[in-house]
Amino acid sequence: MSEPVIALYPGTFDPITLGHEDIVRRTSRMFDTVVIAVARAHHKKTMFTLEQRLEMTRQALADCPNVKVQTFDGLVIEFAKSMKAKTMVRGIRSMTDFDYEFQLAGMNRRLAPDIDTVFLNTLDVYQCISSTLVREISVLGGDVAQFVSAPVFAFMQSHAKP
Repeated sequence: MSEPVIALYPGTFDPITLGHEDIVRRTSRMFDTVVIAVARAHHKKTMFTLEQRLEMTRQALADCPNVKVQTFDGLVIEFAKSMKAKTMVRGIRSMTDFDYEFQLAGMNRRLAPDIDTVFLNTLDVYQCISSTLVREISVLGGDVAQFVSAPVFAFMQSHAKP
């Protein structure tokens, strides 16, 4: 009997967007288990706490039985090894994303030659959506309902800062 194939999808997910969810749902059809690795992100100023980002992500993907949501700190490749992941998944919205992600994939390959990186193109309807833009629109009082799923939107509304 072969081992289940685990894929890791890392990010800060601040907040998780419809684009992220699409990548996870598509990935969940390709692999036995998908671990969404929510970064502690010491290097970024996040809008939501780590616990809030975990909760939003879990709510958004509650209907995906082979998806697990966990936090990590440090090098993502070390976390991937600890989870016995064989694949790291990255969503690509543009060539700019690809250039950056290609460099990361190369470095990760040097650090862990047995872990592959798979790039999935974001569906065109989600190409303009980024967590950064969703946060900015939200902070400025704009409606972000079209960029995040209903559970995430409700979570954002209930945790909005006055």
